[in-house]
Amino acid sequence: MEYNQAKMTYSSSLTDREWELIEPLLPKKKQTRPPKWSKRAILDGIFYQLKNGCNWGDLPNDLPPYSTVFWHYKQWREDGVIEQILETLHGHLREQVKKKLGRQN
Repeated sequence: MEYNQAKMTYSSSLTDREWELIEPLLPKKKQTRPPKWSKRAILDGIFYQLKNGCNWGDLPNDLPPYSTVFWHYKQWREDGVIEQILETLHGHLREQVKKKLGRQN
């Protein structure tokens, strides 16, 4: 099944702005062939599992296979990438809250 970001309706799916913040944090690998799944699709799978707390094998069928998602999660967690992503998103959220509160005053 092909991944279509435009059709994603999960509350855990990355917004375009979040993806712009995260993409530069992801490791660059020399590609020998085009990947079957985009890094964004893999991250949507990771965030779906983390938000919903489901078993990896219970990811929806329109996300990459759980084995692919889990393998990348393990690699990126060990390399500190997941922590960087969470810190970046948290910082972005804090900025949004400050701006929103600033407009209310």
